[in-house]
Amino acid sequence: MTTELHVLVLAGLLQVVQYALFAIPANLELGVARTLSPRDAPIDLAKDCSPTTARLGRALQNHFEALVLFTLAVVAVTLSGKSSTFTELCAHAYLVARIAYVPAYALGLSPWRSVVWMVGFGATTAMLIAVLI
Repeated sequence: MTTELHVLVLAGLLQVVQYALFAIPANLELGVARTLSPRDAPIDLAKDCSPTTARLGRALQNHFEALVLFTLAVVAVTLSGKSSTFTELCAHAYLVARIAYVPAYALGLSPWRSVVWMVGFGATTAMLIAVLI
């Protein structure tokens, strides 16, 4: 397994952890009856949950979005045989940034949340460009 694939698996596990970090307080705040309902009345996290829980929900959604592009980068690097020290470092930078993003977002650390996001996005973009070079 390439280092990049290993980091992708760790990023997937981070997604599981983020889901728990969001789901537990959301269930406590919204009540099990509401979270188990068919949700015909949509849940508005900003209105129905505490600011921290709503931020954790948005951070989780953001990781779903970022993980798609990172997965594409890892697959491209791996299948093209272009794995290198550079792409390995980029993969690690992505994972560290995504880990740091969770508390930065949950605590409302502005502008640091955006700076951390850019590190992860930049690392992913660099991996994609490395495949083409």
